[in-house]
Amino acid sequence: DLQQTLDAVATAEVDHVSAYALIVEDGTRLAADVKRGVIAHPDDDDMADKYEVIEKNLSALNMNWYEVSNWSRTGGECRHNVHYWRSDNWWGIGAGAHSHINGVRWWNVKHPTAWTGKLSLSQSPGYAREILTVEDRYVEDVLLRMRLSEGMPVAELKNSAAVQRLLADELIEYVPTNLSAQSNSHVALTQRGRLLADLVIHQILD
Repeated sequence: DLQQTLDAVATAEVDHVSAYALIVEDGTRLAADVKRGVIAHPDDDDMADKYEVIEKNLSALNMNWYEVSNWSRTGGECRHNVHYWRSDNWWGIGAGAHSHINGVRWWNVKHPTAWTGKLSLSQSPGYAREILTVEDRYVEDVLLRMRLSEGMPVAELKNSAAVQRLLADELIEYVPTNLSAQSNSHVALTQRGRLLADLVIHQILD
C-alpha cells in the first residue's frame, strides 16, 4: 500500500509530501481496538523501515526533507507550517483557533456556535491564554526547530555535552547555512537521527 501511494505521488508530480507516523490517540476507537488486541499497535522497527522507503522514493523524485515528516521540491516548502516550527508569530481565526504573538499564546472557544455568538455580541471569542516563560520558549524551540533540516545554532543549545555526544554518535551533524559563515555553527538531524528524533531531542533537553 505504501509503495502504491509513493508511485501515485510520482505520477501526480506533486511538489510537497507530508508523511506522518501513526499515533494511537487515547479515547479513540483505534485505541480501544489496539487495547483489545483487535489491531496491532504500530511497530517502531516497521515504521522506521517505511520511513526509509519514503526517503528513498522521494529523494529519487528530487524531493528533499525540510522537516522530519515533510519533503518538497525546492521552493515547495509549506511556509504556513514553517512559521509554527520556527516559533514565529501568527494569528488564528475561527472556532478553536490558536494564536501566538511574542511569547503569548491564546485560543478561541471551540464550538462554532459559541464563536459566532461571541462575535455577534461584539465580544472577544478568546477562551484562555498563557504567557510562555523563557524556559518554555527554549524547550519549544528545541522541540520544533530541531525537526527542521536547517537545524539550530549550536550556540543556542545549552547542553553542549549532549550535542558533542550526539555528533559522535552521528545522530546530528553540522549543516551549511546562509545565516553564518562558520561551517560548524548549526546542527541538524542525520537520517538516522530522524528515525530517533524524540530520543535526540530528549537528550538535548536533558
